[in-house]
Amino acid sequence: MATKGILSRHLWLWISVYFMLHVNLQHGTCFYLPGVAPADFHKGDILRVKVNKLTSTKTQLPYSYYSLPYCRPNQIIDSAENLGEVLRGDRIENSPYEFKMREPRMCTIVCRLTLNAKTAQEFKEKIDDEYRVNMILDNLPLVVPLRRPDQESSLVYLHGFLIGLKGQYAGTKDEKHFIHNHLTFVVKYHRDPVTETSRIVGFEVKPFSVRHEYEGNFDENSRLTTCDPHARKLVSGSEDPQESDVKWASRWDSYLLMADEQIHWFSIINSLMIVLFLSGMVAMIMLRTLYRDISKYNQLETQEEAQEETGWKLVHGDVFRPPSNSDLLCVYVGTGVQFFGMILVTMIFAALGFLSPSNRGGLMTAMLLLWALMGLCGGYSSARLYKLFKGTEWKSITIKTAFMFPAIAFAIFFVLNALIWGQKSSGAVPFGTMFALVFLWFGISVPLVIVGGHVGFKKTVIEDPVKTNKIARQIPEQAWYMNPAFSILIGGILPFGAVFIELFFILTSIWLHQFYYLFGFLFIVFVILIITCAEITIVLCYFQLCSEDYLWWWRSYLTSGSSALYLFLYATFYFFTKLEITKPVSGVLYFGYMLLLSYAFFVVTGTIGFYACFWFVRLIYSSVKID
Repeated sequence: MATKGILSRHLWLWISVYFMLHVNLQHGTCFYLPGVAPADFHKGDILRVKVNKLTSTKTQLPYSYYSLPYCRPNQIIDSAENLGEVLRGDRIENSPYEFKMREPRMCTIVCRLTLNAKTAQEFKEKIDDEYRVNMILDNLPLVVPLRRPDQESSLVYLHGFLIGLKGQYAGTKDEKHFIHNHLTFVVKYHRDPVTETSRIVGFEVKPFSVRHEYEGNFDENSRLTTCDPHARKLVSGSEDPQESDVKWASRWDSYLLMADEQIHWFSIINSLMIVLFLSGMVAMIMLRTLYRDISKYNQLETQEEAQEETGWKLVHGDVFRPPSNSDLLCVYVGTGVQFFGMILVTMIFAALGFLSPSNRGGLMTAMLLLWALMGLCGGYSSARLYKLFKGTEWKSITIKTAFMFPAIAFAIFFVLNALIWGQKSSGAVPFGTMFALVFLWFGISVPLVIVGGHVGFKKTVIEDPVKTNKIARQIPEQAWYMNPAFSILIGGILPFGAVFIELFFILTSIWLHQFYYLFGFLFIVFVILIITCAEITIVLCYFQLCSEDYLWWWRSYLTSGSSALYLFLYATFYFFTKLEITKPVSGVLYFGYMLLLSYAFFVVTGTIGFYACFWFVRLIYSSVKID
């Protein structure tokens, strides 16, 4: 990469920066993507580049493009953004970069700027933090193509281009800061020979740092001696337009294939095969053991043998006794159902292609709307379980369901947003968006939770298969491996093992600013997670009942829910091994958001385990003859 220009450490020096534009057009064939309308351009149509945020994996704090003194258009116009884009810190604005379709432009001066000490320092700080400039053309993000060192024929596409870099200049040993002040854009397109219209299929850039020189006094029509197409003196050389086989429907492929796909697919398949094998063994053991127990108990009753009851049948009079803190359990179960419904529907829509990366911010927007709508299911589930526990104040339980988790999440989010606001980052959610979130909560979610709670409480109470004794029996002393804390921690390992490989790619997508698109595989992993949570909870619950411990309600929830602890520990490991975050505020943001994610994961997996154990206990006690 050329490094002929320098941003000096002596901040009193004034530096002139020239922003250049060089367009090289390539074309390919035409293809339609169902559900997405392509934009058709005729030759000579104006293409306008939009600028997005400045991002850094070292700080995780996005900033507006014009927070730095870049070249500005006559009027800055913000593009309309959805809720998800605002929450992600996107700020899409127009830029002075404009050019015509299929008409190459070379060595065009956009503007000339002079940096003072303050603005030079701003550039230096952003260069030190490795900030990247993100741009958009026809909804395609800007990428920088780089060849892999191990595979010369393979390209890697990096999101955006670095603001600048650090290095030595002119043989000196002092480290200097260089600004990328010259941009070579490559706009790839395919052309329809019948209609003579073109569609954009790629948007690439090669950034350079050049100390430009010009003849005479500087003006907009100045002729650069360092970049003169007439004298065939160009910064990056000239490339002739060449035909490309990239189809319009496949234009996102180069953006989505940034990671090593073979490792990704192999890891996922390997993880799924291990979990499926373990789940199959668990299911086989459980089915054979249960079948033997039920046959033995029923045979004893048939032969009227006066033998003392043993094992899980012995606690039939206490197994359906309401647990302590039953109201809180109802709230957590209802919240888990609300999240489960949101995740399930979101994954289905994403797997079908409705929430592709081209729909910027669509995934987060859909999740928030679905969470609000699924309040109906959450209220119904909590009230239904509450009535099973002989509760009478259904309004109280539904209000707690509607407010507990959202209030905790909103409080953490508000504190983190205040920290972002203090850093003057574009990632800070404005008050208007905050009001929209509050409206989703109070205007949609809360009423639906109340309606669901009313419907659930009006339903006929669920009848227990056996009667509950008035006096609780004493639980015998348990073996060390049946200690609640030990069994709960053991129970969370297998569910976490079902998702930890996929979790790596999800965290990479979130914190290293990469696209995540394998929603089909993610849906399979989610199904495997459901099966694993259900089976490990059932197994440990069976062992618990066999040891005559009937306090299974909360333990069934915590057994699979403890996988959230391992998720948070893995997130901590990921922070210290994969990320290069050094600023305290960025570290607080990371652990704050990962705490929220782990809390939601706890609620979802705990609810899955609870309902699996609830179904299992009712099934086995309804399958034996009990006087």
